[in-house]
Amino acid sequence: MHLVLEYTLADDYLDRRTALREDHLALARAAHARGELLLAGALPDPFDRALLVWTAPREVVERFAAEDPYVREGLVTSWSVRPWNVVIG
Repeated sequence: MHLVLEYTLADDYLDRRTALREDHLALARAAHARGELLLAGALPDPFDRALLVWTAPREVVERFAAEDPYVREGLVTSWSVRPWNVVIG
């Protein structure tokens, strides 16, 4: 089973992310190293959403979002977790 964590990004996300980027990436890299986070990235043109694909239980994904500096500092204006029904792959 996979879960998708979808972030809605603030209008000034690109301007503000530099100060928080290393902490955000460290959190994501640690989740990836544990085998919980499969893929992650932002959707460009415009940079208004980010998607993170998980193989971990919902509580792990929700804890990640709660601890993410992008969420805590308002670069993410809202987020949701949804099951992803993978058909191929």
